[in-house]
Amino acid sequence: MAEVANAVGVHETTVSRAVSGKYMATPQGIFEMKYFFTPGYQTASGESLSNTSVKEAILDLIKREDGNQPLSDNEIVEILSERGIPIARRTVAKYRTELNILPSHMRRKY
Repeated sequence: MAEVANAVGVHETTVSRAVSGKYMATPQGIFEMKYFFTPGYQTASGESLSNTSVKEAILDLIKREDGNQPLSDNEIVEILSERGIPIARRTVAKYRTELNILPSHMRRKY
């Protein structure tokens, strides 16, 4: 939405309000216009990442973790921050839940 707002010369919230509640008919079906504006993150280097990419990064970290010492949400935040992806711990917890991944204390293998 930021790119569209810059191109048209309006604020990002104006674009958001303009597409809110509107739908588009495509050969693949009818989609809400907001579907085409995936929210995301901007890395430290200025690269844009979609929420899906961030979720995949979280999933990858958890798949590779040590079962005896699973990564906490804070540790995931630190690792992603080192990779230039700014994300809050609450967002990591939200994405982890959306991915049906248990909290670290429940992923521990004894």
